This record gives sequence, C-alpha cells and structure tokens, in this order.
Amino acid sequence: MKNSTRYTRQIALPEIGEQGQQKLQNARVLVIGAGGLGCPVLQNLAAAGVGFIGIVDGDIVEETNLHRQLLYTLKDCGKSKAATAATVIKELNPDVEVRVFPEFFNTKNAIEIVGDYQIIVDCTDTISVRYLINDVSLVKKVPVVYASIYKFEGQVSVFNYKNGPSYRCLFPQKEGLNAVPNCVSSGVLGILPNTLGALQATEVLKIILEIGSVLSGKLLIYDALQYQTQIIDFTKNPREIEKGLKSGFLILNKDSDKVVMAIRQETFLEKCRQDHCVVIDIREAYEEPKFNEQNVVNVPLAELENYCRKFDKKQEIVLFCQSGQRSQLALDYLKKEGFTKLSHLEKGIESIKIHLETK
Repeated sequence: MKNSTRYTRQIALPEIGEQGQQKLQNARVLVIGAGGLGCPVLQNLAAAGVGFIGIVDGDIVEETNLHRQLLYTLKDCGKSKAATAATVIKELNPDVEVRVFPEFFNTKNAIEIVGDYQIIVDCTDTISVRYLINDVSLVKKVPVVYASIYKFEGQVSVFNYKNGPSYRCLFPQKEGLNAVPNCVSSGVLGILPNTLGALQATEVLKIILEIGSVLSGKLLIYDALQYQTQIIDFTKNPREIEKGLKSGFLILNKDSDKVVMAIRQETFLEKCRQDHCVVIDIREAYEEPKFNEQNVVNVPLAELENYCRKFDKKQEIVLFCQSGQRSQLALDYLKKEGFTKLSHLEKGIESIKIHLETK
C-alpha cells in the first residue's frame, strides 16, 4: 500500500482498515465535469486515496467560476479545467494517478472514455449528457453517482447500482421542446455544489468499500436555506431500462447516426454568411447580447417546433442560444423529427462576446 501514514486516521475505522484502504487505492473512478460539483468530488476522492481518477471536461476556467469551484484561482482563468484540476489534485496527493480528457463527453467519445472505470460520477449540468452517461453506464454495467443543484437546493442519487433503478426511471425522457430547460443562469449559492459534491464523494467511497447504505433507488433532496433533507424512494421501471439499454447499445455498436455537429465560433460565423443556411437564435427576445447577421432569425424555443415544419428535412439549420445547452437539446429534438443537416454553436453566443463587442 502506498504511503499508509497519510491514511492512518481513515485506516483506524473498523469499516475500512488496511484492506479497505487497498480497495480505494485499486479503484478507478471517472469524474465527468470539473466544475462546481466536480471540484469537491475530485478533492475528496484524491484526499481519500482513490488510486486512479479520470477527469472529463472540455471547458476552461472563468472568473465567474471562482466563487464555487475551489480548485481554481485567478491565475488559472483561460486554462483547461480538466488539466488544471489534475495538476491541483496531484499536488494534493502525488500517489493518485490521473488521466485528463480535455473534451466534452458525447456519443463519439463516451465508450472509449468510460473504458474500464468502475464508477462514474456525474458532475454535469446538461440534461442530454446525463441521459448519455446513464445509457453508457447501463451497457457497461457501471454505477453512476449523480447530483444536481438549483439555486439553494440540490439532490443526490446512485443509478445502475447492482441492477438497481436508472436515471431514466427517476426522470423519464420527455419528448417535445417543452421538455427543454432554459439554460439562462438562475444563480447558485457558491457553497451548495461543494456540499453536494462532498455527498457524491461519500457515495463513491461507500460503493468502493462496500459499506453502509448506498442511495440506490433513493433521491436525497437537500434544502440549504431551510437546512432540511428528505429522501424519496423510487423504483426500477423496466420500460425505461430498456430505452436506456437500447440507446447505450447503439452507441456501443456505433450503429447510431453520427452525432450532430457542435461547431466552434469561426465556423458559426461563416455559416451566418451563407445564404443556404438558416441560422436560428432560439433565445427569448429579451436575452443579451443581441446577434444580428443576415441569415439569423429569432425564433424562441417554444415556437421552434412549428417554425421548422415549413422546411424540407434536408435544409441546413444552425441553432444557437446563450450557452449551448438549449440549442443542443433542441437540436436533438429536431434530429428525432428527421432533420439531417443540423449543427449548433457549441458554447452559445457567450463564446463570441468579444467578436460582438468589437463590431
């Protein structure tokens, strides 16, 4: 065992001991998302001595992250989150092996990234990625430790653990654009993701050590303002499990359609000047910054379904919103409706703010 002195107080627990610490050292955990939830998860797993940690995140550090993402400092702004987080946790515990995936988790890379990891920790904030994580974990038979936050509230659960309920059992995927959430920032108390991330890390350690009661089939809801918690039980839904497995096997067998392209700002600006492209701003009229190019039309998300009925399914359509979340989900919906030439601005209009300000 590596550096057992570091873990003396942990090994002293009868439920852990040297055998349990060895289990932690041998464990392989994949953390998807190195933001508000991912930072405390990574800190706690590394400190506990989890031997091999994968970090997936295609984003960079921004100053607005710093009030809640405590792995980063001002000097890290503009740097890769995944790479920076890896450097910090290696300094925290040099015994930990870290693999960095400085990319967003999607259908193209999901199977390869998950590889032989034993546990996935879902620290994302995008609904479509949560379904993807669930479906891949189902076919790979890997449990997922999940959390999400909203303003002053958060929730935690464990999915696909020992043939237990999945994310889809708790949150069946809805069809239609009314199911797509608004990605305009609603704010969050900085300490909240750190609290929820610590709870996620606790579930990971319990799974590795095979101790305690795991939150499988249970949703823990935490209200920070009222300091209240409640646990809601939920059961396995065979129909939803079947949906997840079908989706996961399509990805595994590479029989699914190619993932609809997420484009970067340079390509997006080119598309805006091409007459054959329809570029749709799916934000509400009040949202800033404005973006007025010759081929851009503003169609709020709730109206998009009807608006697109007039187009041929082979019409090239480019979607964008504020940060890329709504446009990705709207794109997924249009894909299901049979549209074949779709793309969206990967990180939303926020990614080309500088371009807009210099015009």
